[in-house]
Amino acid sequence: MGHFQFLSKSEHDTKNFAKLLASHLKNKDIIVLTGSLGSGKTKFTEGILSYFGLENEISSPTFTIVNEYQKDGINIYHFDVYRLEDSSAFYEIGGEEYFEKGICLIEWGELIEDALPEEYVHITFSRDKSDENIRILNIDTNLKRWEDYFENIKY
Repeated sequence: MGHFQFLSKSEHDTKNFAKLLASHLKNKDIIVLTGSLGSGKTKFTEGILSYFGLENEISSPTFTIVNEYQKDGINIYHFDVYRLEDSSAFYEIGGEEYFEKGICLIEWGELIEDALPEEYVHITFSRDKSDENIRILNIDTNLKRWEDYFENIKY
């Protein structure tokens, strides 16, 4: 499994990093976002959606579990599974069916890890204790395509 790190110095950096990554997303790609409240998951999601011209439509799926976006035939599913008890609750809402239908961004996805397909990108967001604006994004993936991408990306 490839492990990479990106140091974001601002919300702008986080959004730009996400935008760049979004330009390489394809149908069936899954990105799991982990991190405490305020660590940058929402800014990252805004960056992904802004690449597709959907930044004005973003809303938190906290109460609905999933928000669906569509642009030019591309489906984007933004999940927040924090309130689900476990992966069986994810199966009950038919969550795994979304994996085949579009791009999935899953906040708190580690809570349903056993429901996730074998291949996905996992980004863990954390704060830098010495600077409140800095976020450390630890990226893990077992997809060769994404390993090549993260090894060669120029930020």
